[in-house]
Amino acid sequence: MYGIPEFRLPKVIVQSEVNYVKSLGVEITLDSVIGKMMSVDELLSNGYDAVFLGTGAGLPMFLHIPGENFTGVYSANEFLTRVNLMKAYLPEEYDTPLPMGRLVAVIGGGNVAMDAARCALRLGAARVYIVYRRSRVEMPARAEEVENAQEEGIIFKMLTNPLRFLGDGRGWVSAMECIEMELGAPDASGRRRPIPKPG
Repeated sequence: MYGIPEFRLPKVIVQSEVNYVKSLGVEITLDSVIGKMMSVDELLSNGYDAVFLGTGAGLPMFLHIPGENFTGVYSANEFLTRVNLMKAYLPEEYDTPLPMGRLVAVIGGGNVAMDAARCALRLGAARVYIVYRRSRVEMPARAEEVENAQEEGIIFKMLTNPLRFLGDGRGWVSAMECIEMELGAPDASGRRRPIPKPG
């Protein structure tokens, strides 16, 4: 419900699928921490034949660079939750707190980055950039997602890596300082490792 934007998968379809799964006799338990409330073994001993653990989105990945705590710097998890779960995509019906500037940079090259960039554009950003430290070849997003983002006008800044966020003196992000990268030898993922470009 909160990870995939409305324009990619409408909530009415998600709810329809949930209702269908429930109609098959599946019991869905939300907001439950396995290991604290109950273990998988305990669930299976309570008469269940099978247990599916839907762990949801992973924890956000931070860059650990100066300025990450400025207002206006969001993790993708927080941004997409505000857009989807808090319904920022329906501004005429919901007053979701999601202040956004005219220029938006989304750092990363995966499907979540494409979702966040396309959401920012729909929420009124004048220009949206994907900032990715490798080249298009190493980008993990599905080709279709990248093509859709490009067709919508998302600007791709490849071989670019953030060094720090700059503030406006009032606690808000106002800029991002980056460094150009080049590709070195492949890393453990098999993709060429980005290294800072000399000079």
